[in-house]
Amino acid sequence: MFIILVVILLLFIYFYTTQNFDYWSKRNIKYDTPLPLFGNHLKCGLGMKSLIAVSCELYNKYPNEKVVGYFRGRTPELIIRDPDIARAILNVDFASFYPRGFGRDPTKEPLLKNLFHADGDSWKLLRQRLTPAFTTSKLKNMFPLIVKCAEKLEHMGKEIIAGGGECDVRDFMARFTTEFIGACGFGIEMDTINNENSVFRNLGKQMFHRSIKNVSKDLLWAIFPEVGKMLGVYIFDKKLETIISSIVLKIFEQRNYKPSGRNDFIDILLELSAKGKVKGESLEYRNSDGSPKEVELEIDLECLIAQVFVFFAAGFETSSSATSFALHELAYNIDLQRKIQAEIDAVLLKYDNKLCYDAVNEMTLLEMAFKESLRILPPLGVLNRVCAAKYTIPQLGISLDPGVKIIIPIQAIQNDERYFENPQVFNPERFANEKIDEVHKYIFLPFGEGPRACIGARLGQMQSIAGLAAVLHKFTVEPSEKSTRTIKMNPRLNVVQGVLNGIPLRLKLREK
Repeated sequence: MFIILVVILLLFIYFYTTQNFDYWSKRNIKYDTPLPLFGNHLKCGLGMKSLIAVSCELYNKYPNEKVVGYFRGRTPELIIRDPDIARAILNVDFASFYPRGFGRDPTKEPLLKNLFHADGDSWKLLRQRLTPAFTTSKLKNMFPLIVKCAEKLEHMGKEIIAGGGECDVRDFMARFTTEFIGACGFGIEMDTINNENSVFRNLGKQMFHRSIKNVSKDLLWAIFPEVGKMLGVYIFDKKLETIISSIVLKIFEQRNYKPSGRNDFIDILLELSAKGKVKGESLEYRNSDGSPKEVELEIDLECLIAQVFVFFAAGFETSSSATSFALHELAYNIDLQRKIQAEIDAVLLKYDNKLCYDAVNEMTLLEMAFKESLRILPPLGVLNRVCAAKYTIPQLGISLDPGVKIIIPIQAIQNDERYFENPQVFNPERFANEKIDEVHKYIFLPFGEGPRACIGARLGQMQSIAGLAAVLHKFTVEPSEKSTRTIKMNPRLNVVQGVLNGIPLRLKLREK
């Protein structure tokens, strides 16, 4: 009897997990043969290969297709290879693809109430309320905080040189970025740069550490999302949630829940929160006449804490990844590094050798190099969307059902030789002003595009270029004995890129 029950259970699991496997064949879309239970998601689900790497492999395996099918468990997903289809999904037909679709429950994991994870009306109203936080005037007001962090970076660089010059620039730039995010996000001078074991540096490491336990929970959500929802399985570490909440609440209390005049992100949030509920037109619901319903969102404490969390997490990881990779490439392109240093010297000379907002905006060659590093290794390797309403892809004439997930493989597109000649060659000239119009808007997507593009893109770029300028003005970077030309990526990270074993380089004081 027991054996019969086991057989019945196995048959049920088999048919349940394979019943959708004809979804792409019915639509004449090419895909790899899926496995029962896992679909095409086995290596990714087990943390052996990142979704970024998997999407790149499938992108390159089917060079003549506009789209490629994929199965995450039994859920059909579509990898977009065509920039025009990507444009439709991210922008033109955004109303049919507004969810990011990570699918977990924000009532169980309050940190998911942040702008990156929120979907539907929650996302729309949050975006509406937070957009004023990233105006040019707000960015200029934040810049003095960047300068303070850059000055500390110079001190740390000299200490590294005194110790022989060998360093992990991934950690070096992560400490700068953590210091900046702390100053601009939490309103705290963390001294992360001078203390590698600071609370906030460790916090940054924890946010992007995926243990076997985390990988297992993700796999459960991928294969049996209904079970994950029913059991209330959470991914975020509860300790991490508690630490962040307690820090933010303490800062709010110190400021009596009112702006303090620091011009940081906490001030901006408190200012926006004081305006009360956010009201606007619904993305999800319609009146009987077809017009959007009026909806509202309460910006409560959990919501505010979630925004500070994502400001820290997104700003810390993406900027430190992008800047350290840029330094890695410049270490192997020493002539280009010297040209950039000459530009930095010339620009700063106009501003009494002081870093400032206007100076950073004049460093065009450095900005081009930064964009080229974003092209080769974008911190966000894929974009995720979910089909929210039945949709027909005009270029293909095929229909997608609500619930079908979309993967736009940024890294694969940005390294496609059809769009960028010799894509693996580090060539900042691709982004020269006279050539920029040749670049299709939807083949360079490091910050996304459309209504859900990164709200902090300008802040991230400003902070990153300022950090690079501060380093290259005082120091030269060279390969060290431990350096490798190709950086090894962390296979357990599926959206944000992470490196294994750091990025070792050698720092030297510049000879002027």
